[in-house]
Amino acid sequence: MSDNKKKSATGKSDNRFKKTFAKWFWILFVVGVIAVAGLFYMISKGWLGYLPPLDELQNPRNKYATELYSSDLQVIGRYYISENRVEVKYADISENVINALISTEDVRFYDHSGIDFKALFRTLMKLGRAGGGSTLTQQLSKQLYSPHANNIFERAMQKPIEWVISVQLERLYSKEEIIQMYLNQFDFLYNAVGIKSAAQVYFNTTPDKLNVEQSAMLVGMFKNPALYNPIRRPEKTQARRNVVLSQMVKNDVLTEQEYDSLKLLPLGVNFHSVDHKEGIAPYFREYLRQMLTAKEPKESNYPSWNKQQYAIDTALWNNNPLYGFCNKNKKSDGTPYNLYNDGLRIYTTIDSRMQKYAEEAVSEHMQYLQGQFFKEKQKSSTAPFSRQLKQSEVNDIMTRSMRQTDRYRSLKKAGMTEEQIVENFNTPVEMRVFSYEGLIDTVMSPLDSIRWQKYFLRCGFMSMDPKSGHVKAYVGGPNFAHFQYDMVNIGRRQVGSTVKPYLYTLAMEENMWPCDKTVNQQITLQDANGRDWTPRNSDKDHIGDTVTLQWGLTTSNNWISAYLMSLFTPDALARLMRSFGIQGDIPAVVSLCLGPCEVSVAEMVDAYTTFPNKGIRIEPLYVTRIEDNNGNIIATFTPRTHEIISEEASYKMITMLRSVIDHGTGVRVRYKYGLRMPMGGKTGTTQNNSDGWFMGFTPSLVNGVWVGGEDRGIHFDRMAEGQGASMALPIWALYMKKVLADPTLGYSETEDFDIPDWFDPEAGCK
Repeated sequence: MSDNKKKSATGKSDNRFKKTFAKWFWILFVVGVIAVAGLFYMISKGWLGYLPPLDELQNPRNKYATELYSSDLQVIGRYYISENRVEVKYADISENVINALISTEDVRFYDHSGIDFKALFRTLMKLGRAGGGSTLTQQLSKQLYSPHANNIFERAMQKPIEWVISVQLERLYSKEEIIQMYLNQFDFLYNAVGIKSAAQVYFNTTPDKLNVEQSAMLVGMFKNPALYNPIRRPEKTQARRNVVLSQMVKNDVLTEQEYDSLKLLPLGVNFHSVDHKEGIAPYFREYLRQMLTAKEPKESNYPSWNKQQYAIDTALWNNNPLYGFCNKNKKSDGTPYNLYNDGLRIYTTIDSRMQKYAEEAVSEHMQYLQGQFFKEKQKSSTAPFSRQLKQSEVNDIMTRSMRQTDRYRSLKKAGMTEEQIVENFNTPVEMRVFSYEGLIDTVMSPLDSIRWQKYFLRCGFMSMDPKSGHVKAYVGGPNFAHFQYDMVNIGRRQVGSTVKPYLYTLAMEENMWPCDKTVNQQITLQDANGRDWTPRNSDKDHIGDTVTLQWGLTTSNNWISAYLMSLFTPDALARLMRSFGIQGDIPAVVSLCLGPCEVSVAEMVDAYTTFPNKGIRIEPLYVTRIEDNNGNIIATFTPRTHEIISEEASYKMITMLRSVIDHGTGVRVRYKYGLRMPMGGKTGTTQNNSDGWFMGFTPSLVNGVWVGGEDRGIHFDRMAEGQGASMALPIWALYMKKVLADPTLGYSETEDFDIPDWFDPEAGCK
């Protein structure tokens, strides 16, 4: 066969092959296009995979943490369960963050409609070596609607679904809204979900204040937050940050000169871990959480010995709109508010500056007091308990405390006998225990660790405006991370002599006067069972002399209190105390005049507002308003007031309680701490120094302090350190010195009580 014939045959064969190839190519292409179109059509109809409904796309169900704001608009805490995410608007995000994000993650973001076909084609041609080709919108779609894929095939099925969702998101939202949602969704680790939390956790700032290098670091984490972790891998994170900065140069939002300077800077991380046990006002935040999420009380849920608490909770449910707010109020969809997911904004009455001063005052004095307590107990075999207790009594308390622990319950549940559990509790193990100098690594038995915890004295402090009811500061204990029992609202202790102003108020309301006189002598009363009751007096001055009632309260004389008690019935005093807001058990006995009843710090502060407020008691107000995630006000709160006594009686009480500070048991406020403002107050010390109290008020603030041991058997054995003037008063004084030294708060040493000129404290005695 000639060469021409061979070429002709070969050419025909090539043509047939080309035609066949072209035919099948176009057949497969058309089939592929139809298949892809069908695939996307089925996805768009929801026939294949999960496609969220339109209303869900229009309102993605994001879970946002609830934020708590102080009265001076500082964020003091958040409530969340799994994600510390707080929504931030696009306008409140630094332009540096936006520039870094676009330059690094999606440079053609403003030019595409959800899918960047150019980047996708480049990825396919380079087999993925040029990057994933995912747009910001696709990444948002993945964050919102794609569950974790277990393998590459599941992930391959998710991709086309994300493309469809991305296109729909682009139709429903502006580019700015998509960026906003994206930045609010990303998990930056360490409970920092969203750009607002990340800015606070890593740089202790807000999103609008993030500078270029900070923004670049956070955007760099989008690639892989575990790998580019600024806490564990700062070198890798810095290198990744510099890659982001270089991308910003390529996108013409940074100059080469700026890049050369910025790339040399350290990360500058100012790390603040997010933990509900840390931060400002932790006791207050926890108490408020319990209030907001409380459920309607059911008597069957309360043990027989705690029916009084059922009555208190029922009254709160019926009368306090804050108590059980989340369960008493419904959203537009009919479901109750969720404190942890609904992104509420709760505006509290706490002043962040005053709260800081209160926490500093508590820390300063409690550390000093604890040192004194250790010194007193260092050679005592019953320590930290009083020497007055027998060793058998101490052993009983320790056994009871052991049985109240989670460790004991776990061992009991595991089937251990009592002897085995006791042996376990007496076996030394490695552990970390609390101290004011920091945690101590040591080896001790679990039983000894219980004893060690009991060494530390506890306290409660609350500061409140008597005119508005706003609670300005709230400290429920010495350290929330280690002593979580709240001694402001939850704990109740005997009030001692701080109860006496209620008794004297009863007398003043019955037209008695501070200048009325009686003999300072021992007095015996009979209780309801006809038994004699004779109070003791530690003060030996002026025995047998004629003294005024004002002198009796100024010196906290028990005999004068017993004399007044003889003029009234215990029921009358109990009723008046109830009107003062005391909610717990008030035993109507003759000894009530010396304060054996157990009252909370919050109740005492509430009650004492009556004196500077012209006889009107004002209940504590913790929250002024609550907003939903969109900034709509869904609740406002105002204080409840109660007229308790006449104005004249309140002026009489101010006169006597000022004398307590100027000349009596509270005088160290003047001579030791140098506070000169007009004020009234009362110290209180219970039997054996188990409880130390100080209640003090100025025209604009009422503050209450309690200090004592976890158990009543834990106390100073000496009166010098154990009295209320030594244990509690210093916290009050230190706090007030700090408050008065801050001119931004507006409190003044010259502010006086509003007592009219016509009032004469001796008018009734002339």
